[in-house]
Amino acid sequence: MHITDIINPQFLISTLGLLGVITIIFLETGAFFGFFFPGDSLLVTAGFFASQGHLSIAALLIFTFLAAVIGDSVGYAFGKKIGPSIFTKDDSMFFNKKYILRAQEFYNKHGRMTIILARFVPIVRTFAPIIAGVGSMKYRTFITFNIIGGLLWTWSMLLIGYGFGSIVPDPDRYIIPLVLVIIFISAAPGIYKLIQEYLRSLKSDS
Repeated sequence: MHITDIINPQFLISTLGLLGVITIIFLETGAFFGFFFPGDSLLVTAGFFASQGHLSIAALLIFTFLAAVIGDSVGYAFGKKIGPSIFTKDDSMFFNKKYILRAQEFYNKHGRMTIILARFVPIVRTFAPIIAGVGSMKYRTFITFNIIGGLLWTWSMLLIGYGFGSIVPDPDRYIIPLVLVIIFISAAPGIYKLIQEYLRSLKSDS
């Protein structure tokens, strides 16, 4: 397996199947090193595979939702245990402090709704539950937003892929462009943020 295969949704699904999809969704949301997994495009592609009869859409809807909810809960528990010391943790191959700071900024801006909104923002969705745990958000509040966000994210992505595969004639021709569009949409907030920071730095230098 080449390192690039880890972020190739089609390879992951065809190689690892339903269990692989569930595991990756859990890792992306429940382990701080899982931020590089392609959650959005993986779910869309899994939905597409289900429309072609390769996977069960019912199983995907149920188990990816559970994986997302359990994953976020694990992230919350990790954040609650490690506490504010995570902000002083040294960078490593699997950890970069800027991701935590980005999630913290997102959390400061959106409050409790972060747990829902972050589901649709790569990297932030990995670290948002950790920040919620660090900030001692009440677990009852967290789990409510966690369930809502997990349901909206997994079901919307899966059904986009499933609907695409069911409606579009000869959908195999378009699955790669669709996945690329999903990746671009997912990355758009981060790209916008980078552009903002770049323009801000130009202003400060002038």
